[in-house]
Amino acid sequence: MSNITNEGLILACSAIGAGLAMIAGLGPGIGQGIAAGYGASAVGRNPGARGTIMSTMLVGQAVAETTGLYSFAVAIILIFANPLLGKLK
Repeated sequence: MSNITNEGLILACSAIGAGLAMIAGLGPGIGQGIAAGYGASAVGRNPGARGTIMSTMLVGQAVAETTGLYSFAVAIILIFANPLLGKLK
């Protein structure tokens, strides 16, 4: 264990953190799939309200997608920018 450098430890923890951040992408994917399924079901029951249902569903999916985008941004920062390495010097 004494062969591990501070830089290596930070890089390893950053990779683990990036992987954990990407797990947050599961929630929006599942939520959007459920919303699309319910939207298709609603249009099937009432085809005349297609425009209203679709616009409401798409706005909801756009809001849900922000969680996945934020987790992706955090993962990219941890892997490529790695702000913690600057704290070693």
